[in-house]
Amino acid sequence: MSRNKLLLVLLGTSLLTGCAADYLNNYDTMTLASGDTQKANQLLQTIDPYNPASNNTKIEGDGARSVGVVQRYRVPPAASPSTNMTVNVGPSGTSTQ
Repeated sequence: MSRNKLLLVLLGTSLLTGCAADYLNNYDTMTLASGDTQKANQLLQTIDPYNPASNNTKIEGDGARSVGVVQRYRVPPAASPSTNMTVNVGPSGTSTQ
């Protein structure tokens, strides 16, 4: 009989710990969207919140211009020659300590 009681106690505690695990997943922290309820309610009341131009599915593009951009990306321009020049900024003899 004591073995059955032990199994019953283990079964009961396992059921209770399952409920406690879900309770422990609740955190007392704030999200990035906290305080945006007024903005969210305004967007819910807006008839058409999107830009009218977003419905345009025909995106115009120039093929020759796109080819030129891709070719410039693949073959970078030659580097400009470097010059040996020293530039001093600010009065001489000052310390920034």
